[in-house]
Amino acid sequence: MSNLKIMVVGVNHRVKNAAKVQNLLTQYGCLIKVRLGLHEHIEAVAGEACSPNGLIVLQVAGDSEELEVFLKELNSIEGVNAKIVDVGF
Repeated sequence: MSNLKIMVVGVNHRVKNAAKVQNLLTQYGCLIKVRLGLHEHIEAVAGEACSPNGLIVLQVAGDSEELEVFLKELNSIEGVNAKIVDVGF
């Protein structure tokens, strides 16, 4: 049986938190196999604007302890909520 680990990262206030989140993603980049970033466009008074919130989906691999440290550091950023989903086959 193999395991697939998916980390889901909700980011509120993207403009304020994007640099902090990106720094951690770079720091732990060797644990990240796949990255997908999602955010919706909202209609603003002067045209289109990016949503202040976003979602990052990561396929991660590595030592469980190292993944937990990564998760804890992401969750220490105000406005960020990260979870790991372990999918077994």
